[in-house]
Amino acid sequence: MELDKDIQTKQRGFHCNLCNVNIPNKPSLEDHVKGKKHQHLLRLRAQRKAQEENSVFVSGFKPDTSQTDLKEYFTQFGPVVDVIMDKDKGVYAIVEFSEPKNVQTALEQLQHQLNGLQLRVKPRERKDFKLSSRGKPQNTQISLDKLNHQLCKATSVNEQMEKVVEFFELNDHEKKVRDLLVQLLQEVFTEFFPDCQILPFGSSVNTFGIHSCDLDLFLELENTKAFQARAKTTGLTGENQSEDCQSEDSILSDIDLSTATPVEILELVAAILRKCVPGVHKVQTLSTARLPVVKFSHRELNLQGDITINNRLAVRNTRFLQLCSGIDSRLRPLVYAIRLWAKQKQLAGNLSGPGPLLNNYALTLLVIFYLQNRDPLVLPTVNQLKDMACEEEECVIEERDCTFPSQPFSVPPSKNTEDLCTLLFGFFTFYSQFDFPASVVSLRDGRVLPITDFLRSDEEAVNAAEASSPKPKRSSAPKLGPMNVLDPFEQNHNVAGNLNERTQKNFKRECCDAEKYCRSLQYQRKSAKGKSWGLVRLFAPPSEAGPRPKVETEKIMEVGISFKAAILPEPLRAQLALAGKGFRGLWFAKVCSAVQMVFQDILKCSPSEETRTADLSQSLDKANRDGNEMEVNNNQSLEDAAPQAKSEAGKKRPLIMEEGPSTSTATQAKRQKLDVDMEHPEPVHWTWTQRNCVWAGRRKVRRDLLKTSDETSKPEGGCVDIESRVTQSIVENEEKIPGLLFKVDAEVVGGNENTMVVLRFHPSHDTAGIFQDFFHFLESFLPKMAETILGRAEDVTEMS
Repeated sequence: MELDKDIQTKQRGFHCNLCNVNIPNKPSLEDHVKGKKHQHLLRLRAQRKAQEENSVFVSGFKPDTSQTDLKEYFTQFGPVVDVIMDKDKGVYAIVEFSEPKNVQTALEQLQHQLNGLQLRVKPRERKDFKLSSRGKPQNTQISLDKLNHQLCKATSVNEQMEKVVEFFELNDHEKKVRDLLVQLLQEVFTEFFPDCQILPFGSSVNTFGIHSCDLDLFLELENTKAFQARAKTTGLTGENQSEDCQSEDSILSDIDLSTATPVEILELVAAILRKCVPGVHKVQTLSTARLPVVKFSHRELNLQGDITINNRLAVRNTRFLQLCSGIDSRLRPLVYAIRLWAKQKQLAGNLSGPGPLLNNYALTLLVIFYLQNRDPLVLPTVNQLKDMACEEEECVIEERDCTFPSQPFSVPPSKNTEDLCTLLFGFFTFYSQFDFPASVVSLRDGRVLPITDFLRSDEEAVNAAEASSPKPKRSSAPKLGPMNVLDPFEQNHNVAGNLNERTQKNFKRECCDAEKYCRSLQYQRKSAKGKSWGLVRLFAPPSEAGPRPKVETEKIMEVGISFKAAILPEPLRAQLALAGKGFRGLWFAKVCSAVQMVFQDILKCSPSEETRTADLSQSLDKANRDGNEMEVNNNQSLEDAAPQAKSEAGKKRPLIMEEGPSTSTATQAKRQKLDVDMEHPEPVHWTWTQRNCVWAGRRKVRRDLLKTSDETSKPEGGCVDIESRVTQSIVENEEKIPGLLFKVDAEVVGGNENTMVVLRFHPSHDTAGIFQDFFHFLESFLPKMAETILGRAEDVTEMS
C-alpha cells in the first residue's frame, strides 16, 4: 500500500495527519484509510478547496448592502452559488462562483462599483484544512497552578473544598451579564412571539455553574399558542392587531404554532437570533439531537448558549438541584470537588460534543444519590420530598410527577454531622464497591433498583402502560448500559446512557485509587514540609500522579466477561427478569454455555473426562431450578439454562424434582433455598486440550475465506459461522502441536464488584511454552465471541 501525504510513518506504526490519529500497523492503516471518517474528511477537504478556488473576497460596500445586491452585481461575471456576509467583524463578503473561470473574469476587471462606492475584490485566502475542534480547547485538563497555590495554603480539606467553590463558581458580575442577555432575548422574542417566556435552566442557575458554562434557555410558547388561538376565534382588532387578528410585530401570521413541527419553530428562532439580536453569531440548529436545539455564541460576552422549545422537564430539574443545594450546604462543595476530580481524571467533559464521558448533570445526580444513602442520610429521596410538599406545590409535567417543596425550609435539617473531608472520602468508598452493570440508580426511591426490573421488552412495557391508563404511553424502559442513572422525573431516561464500558471501568478504578489515597495522611493532614497534600494530589492528572504501583506477583491469567443487558436478546432478557434476584445464576449458566461453545465448537478444543463429571452437571443444574421460573407440563422448567457438556449423546440433563411434602410451608422453604443458590452459584470447572495453533495467522485465513464467499466482513469474533470455518481451515492445513492441556475455572462476581464472569486459566504440560500466546489471543477473542453467542436469539434457544 502506497502511503499518501496524509500518512506519516512513525517509529511505532503510523499517524494520519488528516484525522489526527495514531494507527498501530498496516492492516489497521488500510481499514482506517477506507473508513467513513477518513473518506468523509477527504471529501470535505476537496469541497473546501473547490470553494476557495471558486470564491473572491469583497469589501468596501455600504453597511446596508444586502446579499441580493452583491449577487446581482457579480452575476455579470458568471453564475453565483452563494454570498456569505459578516457585518459584525467588518463589512466584507465571500462571493462563491460555480467555476474558477468566473473568478478569473471578476479579478481581471480593474474597478468594481456598487451603490456609488468602489469595491475591493481580491482572491480568497487559501487556508490549510484542519480537523475542527468545534471552538473548544483541545487540552482536556484544567490548569490548576493558581488553584493549587491557594489549596496548599489552606489548613484543612474542608477549607480546600470551600476554596474550590470560590475559584470556579460564577461571580456576581457574570450572573448579572447572563441576566441582562436573558432580558434582551426576552424583549426581542416577545416582539415575534407575544406572551412568550425565556426561562434559563442548567448550570447558569442551578447553583453549580462555573465560569465557562453555557447559557441554557427554554422558550416557553404555551401562552403564545393561547394568544394565537384567541386571535383566531375572537376576530377582534386592536391597536397592535391587523384585520386577521395577528400582531403586526409578530411572525405568527406566517406559522401556526399548534401544527408547526419543533424543527420549523427552531428555524424561526435561529433566524431571529441571526438578524435581530446584537452580538450573536455562529447560530446553528441541531434538529437531530434527542432534544432539538439552537446553539449560538455572543461575541462581546464570550458566551455560548442554546435555546430549546420542548424541555420543560429540564427547568424543573434545575429547580430540584436548587432545592437540594438549599437543603444542605455541603452539597455544593462536594459537587464542585467531584466534578473537578472527574475532569482531571478524564472521566467527564466531552469537549467536542456527545461522547463516552460523564456529563456534569450525571455526576451531580451520583453525588445526591450517595448523600441519600449516608447513615444518617444527608438529603431526602424525591418521594420523601413529594410527601413534604403542600397541595399548591403539586406539579405534573408531561404526565410525570415533579412535585417537591418550593423552599428549603420546608425540609427538616439532616441529622448527619459529617464534615466535607469525610463525605468526600465516603463518596469514593461508596462507588468503589458499586455494582454498576447490574444496578439502576434511582434518586426517586433513594436506593439501587435491580436491573431485572428493566429487562422487559419495550413492547411489554408499552402494553403494561396502556393497560393501566386509557391514554397511550411511551415505553417506561430506559436505555441500559454500563452505568444506569435515572433522571429523578423522566424515569425512562438514563442520564449516563452515553457511557461505554471503558469509561465505567475507569470511573470505578479511579474511585478505588481515590479511596486508597483518602486513607493516607497525605490527604488528611497539611504537609509541614510544604509538599502537596489533600485535594492537590487528589486532583493531579494521570500523567502527574505517577505510574500505578505494580504488584510484584506472578500475573494471574484471567479473562472477564461483563454483564451487558443491552446486548441480550429479548428471550434472555425476559428469562432474567423472571429470575429476579437470582438473575446472576441464570446469566452465569448462559455465559458458561457460550464459553463452552467457543472452546468446543469454534476453537475445536477437546473436553477431558473430568469436564463431564457429575460435579459439573450438578453445579450447573441449579440454574434450572430457580424458584422464580415458571413450570410447564411434566414438571419441566420453562428455561433449562444449564450449559451442558456436549458429550457423545448430546442430550440435556433432565430436571430432577425433589420429593417431599407439598405443603405451602415446605414449598416456600425450598424456594428460598434455591433463590440463595441462584444468587451465589457454585463455580464451574473445565479441562480442555488444544492440538492446533488456532490463534496463529487467524486474521489472514479469515480474510482469505471472506474473499471466496459472499459473506460481508464482521469484526473478529462477530460471527459464529465464519470463526468456526476459520478454525476448521487452520486444523486442516496446519501441523498439529503437542496436546496443550489447560484448566478453566469460572465464577460469577457481583455485589461489591461489577457483575461479570471471571475465567481463570491454569495451563499444564506446556513444554513448548506456547500457552501464553494462546491466552493472549483468548483475552480479546473469548469475551467478544461469547457476547456474540449471547446476543443471538437462536443461540439462546440452543443453549436452553
